[in-house]
Amino acid sequence: MTTFHLAQVNVGRIVGPLDGPELSDFVAELPRINALADRSPGFVWRLVDAGGEDSTGLRPEEGDDLLIINCSVWESVEALRNFTYHSDHLRVLSRRREWFRRMREAHQALWWVPAGHRPGTAEAMERVAMVREHGPTPSAFTFRETFPPPNPAPNPTRVSAPAPGPAPVPDPAPVTQAGRA
Repeated sequence: MTTFHLAQVNVGRIVGPLDGPELSDFVAELPRINALADRSPGFVWRLVDAGGEDSTGLRPEEGDDLLIINCSVWESVEALRNFTYHSDHLRVLSRRREWFRRMREAHQALWWVPAGHRPGTAEAMERVAMVREHGPTPSAFTFRETFPPPNPAPNPTRVSAPAPGPAPVPDPAPVTQAGRA
């Protein structure tokens, strides 16, 4: 079982309102590209707004109606990279300059999350801020410089089965934790 999955966020400032003519092709592509992501190998989850179709109704920064967010979770960097750059998503990505203003600061972050965790907008924006402030680190990175998942901590409650053989002989006097050297 995988203990960590890869979360990704990207934000973008759209060139106009989502219901405007400048974004009609982008909006028309969303259902198809989201369906492609949903059935891609290694896909786990994606953030959606109250409408449940995509995340275009969410605004990651209050008062900025042109900043939109996309956040998802994948099994690995390779799975996300394959979807992003080796599927029909690339055709839509190649048109991003038609729909989004160029951002001077980092607009993407990748980070490892425990399997089953679903990041929210605030957590995702914190990771973008980390990349902006510190560059790629194990806490928040980009496709250009990735980091492996953390080593899982040993599970202290896990008890291994006793080795086959004779039963152990109990100590005559128990030793408390404080009494050990």
